[in-house]
Amino acid sequence: MTAAEISRIAGVTRATVSNWRRRHDDFPAPSAGTETSPLYDLPAVQAWLRGRGHTSTASPTEELRTALRLLRPGSGVAARLFPLAAGASRRTPEELAELAALPDDRLIALAEKTAGELPAAVPEAEPVRYGPDDADAVRALLGCVREAGPQAAVDVLAERELDEGAASGVYQTPEGLALLMARLLPADASRVLDPACGSGTLLAAAARQGARKLFGQDSLPVQGRRTAVRLLLAAPEAETTIRVGDSLRDDAFPDVTVDAVLCNPPFGDRDWGHDELAYDPRWAYGLPPRLESELAWVQHALAHLEPGGHAVMLLPPALAFRSSGRRVRAELIRAGALRAVVSLPARAAYPLHIGLQIWVLQRPEPGGTNRTTVLFVDGEGEQRDGAPGTATATDTATADTGTRGGSRPRRSGSPSSTDSSSATSFDWPGLTERVLGQWTAFTTAPDTYADEPGVARAVPLVDLLDDVVDATPARHVRATAGDIDPVALARRVDDLHKQLAAQVTALAASSASDGWQPSGASAREWRTATVSDLARGGALTVLRAATPGTRGSKGSGAPTLERPVLAARDIAAGNPPSGTAVDIHTDATQPVAAGDVLVRAVAGGGDAAAMTRVADDRDAGALLGQHIHLLRPDPARLDPWFLAGFLGAEDNIASASTGSSLVHVTPGRLRVPLLPLEEQRRYGEAFRRVHELRAAVRRTADLAADTAAALTTGLTAGVLLPPDVPDASGSCSV
Repeated sequence: MTAAEISRIAGVTRATVSNWRRRHDDFPAPSAGTETSPLYDLPAVQAWLRGRGHTSTASPTEELRTALRLLRPGSGVAARLFPLAAGASRRTPEELAELAALPDDRLIALAEKTAGELPAAVPEAEPVRYGPDDADAVRALLGCVREAGPQAAVDVLAERELDEGAASGVYQTPEGLALLMARLLPADASRVLDPACGSGTLLAAAARQGARKLFGQDSLPVQGRRTAVRLLLAAPEAETTIRVGDSLRDDAFPDVTVDAVLCNPPFGDRDWGHDELAYDPRWAYGLPPRLESELAWVQHALAHLEPGGHAVMLLPPALAFRSSGRRVRAELIRAGALRAVVSLPARAAYPLHIGLQIWVLQRPEPGGTNRTTVLFVDGEGEQRDGAPGTATATDTATADTGTRGGSRPRRSGSPSSTDSSSATSFDWPGLTERVLGQWTAFTTAPDTYADEPGVARAVPLVDLLDDVVDATPARHVRATAGDIDPVALARRVDDLHKQLAAQVTALAASSASDGWQPSGASAREWRTATVSDLARGGALTVLRAATPGTRGSKGSGAPTLERPVLAARDIAAGNPPSGTAVDIHTDATQPVAAGDVLVRAVAGGGDAAAMTRVADDRDAGALLGQHIHLLRPDPARLDPWFLAGFLGAEDNIASASTGSSLVHVTPGRLRVPLLPLEEQRRYGEAFRRVHELRAAVRRTADLAADTAAALTTGLTAGVLLPPDVPDASGSCSV
């Protein structure tokens, strides 16, 4: 391991590690590397740290990553640890701790026995063998399963195996998006297939919605194992069959038909088998063009459906308008196979620079009802219109009457870049409500469905079958001048102006500069302690963040909530709890209390949104969401706002984080000055004022953006008149 890795697990700076090397003769000597970049033996370093009372402050997942990095490249131990992660999930935390404490030989023997408990659902689940060199990785895995949950351990193993060259450009479907796609399926869909299952997120979402027979295939063995283990953990009662292979060239389920297909297929694959599959019977709607591999996946999905079955697929926006795919699109529309297209905002999922689309398809039933319309839902309108919270013509036209799809989804903070997490700051519940409201109304009564201009519209097939056959939602749903009520818009603009004026006054009060004084000729210096040190001393307690699918999850169904959930996006935005069952922390018994310090566990690189805040009376009693660290200070020893202010400092977050495009915060490594309680309270009051300033700025910016957008819409649509402008003589001219 490197000196940087030593600093991470010890919770100190690189300079401290350098001092240890110079000042302590018993510090472990380098075992590899160079003079300028030495490498150290992990067990020797851990023994030295324990001897001096230093416990690891690295997260369990980071410790597992470190242990895997220290193994010989190409050893394949990550792949061999998948079954152990599944087997370990059936042990209690106490049993896992006892197992990890065993000597190497007994540990290896029992680890092999535990891994052998894995059912045959995992591809290539032959008996595994571990050697003495694997003992540290086995212990780290058991610790990760015990502390962070088996799903977190599985994700680290997959990350390691993919990093060794198995693939590149492999991204997980965000949890919120997966649940939205699963909820677009009929409620009675019991048999579900994902022919490009990846990490298994979509199949796990289907299981949460009630699916009981799950089929998956992926071209990468590591992804097949990952999906199988994930489903064993998330839906143990489901019947799971996972296979490895190229679904288009070597379909593992040629004779299987299902109720539904969920799929996020690879995009832009030019080597999908165009020539060798030219006469494949799956191409019922036309041979997919060589550069349109996505149309091959669409028809592959339809071929696996029972008549009347649904497929929900995540696809690139160009598929809706590229000329090369026009004939296949036309046949899909003419046959009634394309039921709906939903556009998503950019950065909702990889690739982040474009707004993807959800296509809902249905295999036509012989003699079934003729479908005459296709539903288009624009979920990216807010992103396209500009700032978060921007009002559109639809917003203003329907402000007084409400809308079927619920409120326009709002985004807060910077979207992150993973699964998990493109989405920690993305309002998936809001977008899901909006889309499902339109889809439910459309499928319940398609002949009487009422369009919602600017949001959703049911377009007759004949209007789509022109020379272009463009299925882009924004083209079909945009609001026109005739959709806007001039009186309602003028009333809305007047109300926004009044709100903005009041908010500007509040912002001016929050930004008062009196009382701020320099500390002297130079910056203050103080002794600091890590959060881990404070926790060991009893000054605070820490509840680590958790991710979906880990120990304590509610199985295949979402929990029924009687209390709100505080989500990570609420910390960034300073909002009261807005989460749903999708956002819930695995420890659902842990309510938030007023005075708790909340720390976001994940943020995008360069994220300027608030990373911390103190829970108030609005938050009290709410359940804790995912991706949040909760710190509960002893009020007799630590002031909450003092703690939150210093923990959220940019330098502090950077020194306690790993990653670049996506930053994972390790709370134990955050540092806090050691100050008397009275002085803490002075700093705490200052940090509280800073928080209020940030909140006032955000509210003012949102109102200004809403006001500007409403005015622009009204003027350009011809439903608002500009005010009279006085000329130089004082009279008005137009």
